[in-house]
Amino acid sequence: MTSGCNKLDVYDWLVDMDLPSNYKPFDIVEVRFKGSRKEFFVNTDNIYLEMGEMVVVEPNTGGYDIGHVSLTGELVRLQLKKNNVKPDDVVKKVYRKANENDVAKYNLAKDLEWETMHRARNLALELGLSMKISDVDYQGDKTKATFYYTAEGRVDFRELIKRMAEAFRIRIEMRQIGMRQEASRLGGIGSCGRELCCSTWLTDFKTVSTSAARYQNLSLNTLKLAGQCGKLKCCLNYELDSYMDALKDIPNNIDRIETHSGVAYLQKTDIFKKTMWFSYPHAESWIPLTVDQVKEFAELNSQGKKPQELIVPEKEEVVNVPNPDYENVVGQDSLTRLDERNKKKKKRKPKRKPENAQNAQGQNAENKPQRPKPENKNPNNGQNQNKPRENQGKAENGDDSNQNRRRPQNRNRRNNNNNNRNKDNNSEG
Repeated sequence: MTSGCNKLDVYDWLVDMDLPSNYKPFDIVEVRFKGSRKEFFVNTDNIYLEMGEMVVVEPNTGGYDIGHVSLTGELVRLQLKKNNVKPDDVVKKVYRKANENDVAKYNLAKDLEWETMHRARNLALELGLSMKISDVDYQGDKTKATFYYTAEGRVDFRELIKRMAEAFRIRIEMRQIGMRQEASRLGGIGSCGRELCCSTWLTDFKTVSTSAARYQNLSLNTLKLAGQCGKLKCCLNYELDSYMDALKDIPNNIDRIETHSGVAYLQKTDIFKKTMWFSYPHAESWIPLTVDQVKEFAELNSQGKKPQELIVPEKEEVVNVPNPDYENVVGQDSLTRLDERNKKKKKRKPKRKPENAQNAQGQNAENKPQRPKPENKNPNNGQNQNKPRENQGKAENGDDSNQNRRRPQNRNRRNNNNNNRNKDNNSEG
């Protein structure tokens, strides 16, 4: 089962609608199994079932099988009509909802499918049978297995069934399928990069011929036109109807036009634009003509007349449309707008200070007196002992403490000035 638009999934658009009071619900349900197999069963006991629940149903042979409910209610009636099945022909019953033991047995049976398929392939190789076992489907009660195989012709697999019955101790059923059915069961990725149509949503296989590729002007290369199943791709039929409608207006028997300048041969046809390109021998340019012009020239040739010359249409002048002003209003359209600013900042060099300013700063730093640091901040711890005598006397007389701090600095400044004057006098002498 694949994801996405899975053909096994059904959307019940009537699930939220209230049914009439006197309405009797439809007693047939649709159950899906492994692969694309779906079957209809009668809910005779009127068990309340919802989509996705696992149920135990009656199989074609003895025992029981387990599947998932895919649809209930009135939509099942539409599915019966779509599949051309009459409600009276549905005989198989729904036994019950699957319990824990049924689910555990079902999971064990599904785990054996991969190993059983490989052992069956080895047995077929030992017997030399020209067949390919592609898939195995165990019944829910683990008593029967259905082997799906592909082969070009008829295969005598009686000896193979005997050996498989001895090896697996179950009932064996062999079912031959085509290449496309095998691809739909296994799934995969197509050349378009998406899941295979046959394994997701395509339910019926229509015949595909090479004429579909020819009408669409595709190369008739079987390697490119074939899918993973080895047959022609189903998608070749998707657009075939639109191509057939467009080809109705294109003349299919006109491949050249005779003119006085020579014979122009058909080179290319665009069926959707309804344009046909012709060219003269040894000419480099192609001349586009409409379908009406080609029909007109062909009618003249049928009457024995020739047109003068096929005229090459003049090239249309390319008009330069100015960019609108509102496109770059804020200036944030460019993704590299910040890189230019960063480059300008890197180019700017830091300004150097002049040497005179540096010398002046150095002299000021040397001449600047340093403030004395008091040893003890607490005045009671003998701070007055470290003060000069003059300051002590003034402090006793009630002078401000700030003035006492400034006077030593002033003395240092005077001494520095006197030293500078003596140096100048000595230099002059």
